[in-house]
Amino acid sequence: MELNLAVVRGPLSSLPDVRTLPSGSEVANLAVRTPVDGKSTSVPITVWDPPAWIAELDEGDELLVIGAVRRRFYRAGAGTGSRVDVEATFVAKPGKRQLGAFARRIQESLADIGE
Repeated sequence: MELNLAVVRGPLSSLPDVRTLPSGSEVANLAVRTPVDGKSTSVPITVWDPPAWIAELDEGDELLVIGAVRRRFYRAGAGTGSRVDVEATFVAKPGKRQLGAFARRIQESLADIGE
């Protein structure tokens, strides 16, 4: 059994960086602050073709994120660099309605584990 599922909830640690790529696709890069071993860490999040409200978020706004951990490679000077982030498949502001959708999305992601 293999599983790559990341669930992150916390406040944004910086403003969203939303940009349009040469291909015409949009991408938003976010950083969500979460506790790890009693310390705070910032988790990089990538959202492809983000909803418009993502660009309006402020530092400190709370988010719920479901996605997969990805390692991306890129050219850096004379070599190759890499970065690990969560590629989001679901992003929402916390609220009763969103929590229901969040729970359903997690159930869908885990549905094949028992088979």
